Amino acid sequence: MLYPRCLRISLFLLISASMASARDLALVSNKSNAVAGMTVPDLIKVCKAQNKHWPDGKPVTFIMRSPSAPEMKLLLQKIYEMPEGEVSGLIVTSNHGRPNHPAILVVSSDEELVNKVASLPGAIGVVDVYSINSSVAVVKIAGKLPLEPGYILHGN
Repeated sequence: MLYPRCLRISLFLLISASMASARDLALVSNKSNAVAGMTVPDLIKVCKAQNKHWPDGKPVTFIMRSPSAPEMKLLLQKIYEMPEGEVSGLIVTSNHGRPNHPAILVVSSDEELVNKVASLPGAIGVVDVYSINSSVAVVKIAGKLPLEPGYILHGN
């Protein structure tokens, strides 16, 4: 009788923990950027530093949390489609020779990410939806906003 109860409690805790780590992410942009929406292939190019400039000539800087952060698991799976180590290597390679304006900038918190995107023209980043404030613009992905059904960075 004690075993089934312990099993149910353990299962509940395991499911709760996995749901807590699956966050909804959003793509945000510096308000001076003219980008209101992106396709998934274009987002992949930005995330992998394959797109160096916006149509208006501003350099693109993609800002993200560390690939090892649990919050980035969704981004690694759905956009990068590669393990954490390979993404870390991509970041180093992409930033080589660009000390003044990195292609990919890694920050330590969502608050820092939003502040960097807001202060850096040409910046775009992926952040937890609950960290968005009025200093940045939310960018549609494939015509969808965060929390809409079918949004690619939906966590659950």
